[in-house]
Amino acid sequence: MASFSFGSGNAAKLLRIPLYAAGRIGTLLVPRGTRWVFGCGAGVGDGALALWRVAAAEGHDAVWLAASDRERADAAALGIPTIRKQSLRGWWATARAGVLVVTHGQGDVNRYAASGAFIVQLWHGIPLKRIGLDSPATTQVPNVPGARLLRRLVELLYRATAQRITLMPAASERSRGRLESAFALGDGKVVVTGEPRVDVLSAGTAEERRSAASALLEEATGALPEGARRVLYAPTWRDGDDDPAVPTAQEWVRIVALLEQRNAVLFVRSHPLGAGSYRSPLPSTRIRMLGSDIVGDVTPALPGIDVLITDYSSMAYDVGLLGMPVLYLAPDADEYARTRGFYGRYEDVAGEDPERDWSGVLDRLDGLLMDEAALAARAAESRTLSARMHAHRDGENTRRVYREIRARGIPAPRGAG
Repeated sequence: MASFSFGSGNAAKLLRIPLYAAGRIGTLLVPRGTRWVFGCGAGVGDGALALWRVAAAEGHDAVWLAASDRERADAAALGIPTIRKQSLRGWWATARAGVLVVTHGQGDVNRYAASGAFIVQLWHGIPLKRIGLDSPATTQVPNVPGARLLRRLVELLYRATAQRITLMPAASERSRGRLESAFALGDGKVVVTGEPRVDVLSAGTAEERRSAASALLEEATGALPEGARRVLYAPTWRDGDDDPAVPTAQEWVRIVALLEQRNAVLFVRSHPLGAGSYRSPLPSTRIRMLGSDIVGDVTPALPGIDVLITDYSSMAYDVGLLGMPVLYLAPDADEYARTRGFYGRYEDVAGEDPERDWSGVLDRLDGLLMDEAALAARAAESRTLSARMHAHRDGENTRRVYREIRARGIPAPRGAG
């Protein structure tokens, strides 16, 4: 079963209105300092980690708000000081922060103490599916009496929360327009700096990136067969509904057979909020789970992958930075377009004939693994798509974001310069 939906999440937000009000009063009484406080809805990683490293290197007092023991352990392994997000110290750290850095929402830090801070919303992907105020899913509420009024209240709360954002990096002008619309942001708050989270896909040489990513994959899932091609399947979240692309037993048989025949490994990264089991009924070392419980941030692992299979994930935009071929498996594309919606046409990203079942996508995968010319053609399509969506590909996005923060009045750390 799905672990989360917008409806249940919004219901919880409405019940927390008194806590938000109390937190707002508290932030009016507590003066803000100079500390940078970081949080990330996906754990210790993403663009928040990239920016933490720059801020810490520049000498800023920077701390991570951890939501779990695992996050604290992950942060400790990287030398990052942490505070429990939902503790009194977490509230105080958020209330006193001069800069708050988040990737998903203001709940990445202590949600009741974010008012009045300089908030950097890094987000966690170039929007392909509609997000925020552009999507009807965002303001869903349970089907109860007064649901229409509750939905309107959720929209007002979402809009008010979004207005707290001080700075939001965008990958390109096209992405900037989507983010401005989704978060109702103007006044130059969304800036085309490139996204810190993808610097790892551009920094260094291709060989260095491939070597580091391969080591990460093997550490997480075990040794790989010699010379094996690596395929990543990364479906996205269905807003609480079951994933219709979970393979049947018969499809698993064909998947494993193809992987064996073509000396390939399939890494499966289902969305952490999604539903459906991707455990193959056939024991095979050719199938490797790569969920967020195994690798919190998958982006550094992408240079170790040869082919991506996805549906509506923004990862399709990112892997073009690597020239990675992408296959699209979207059995519910029409329904998803109706209920969630896309920016532009889905076919403009996936092509005119995205596959609707595993049989079709496996036929295409077999062709790519057998034909270097077909692989190169798909890689060229991926680069073209990425070039439209990423204005910068020099590994310096995080530095541009840092300079933008400083330019907007955040002082250098004491003793700097």
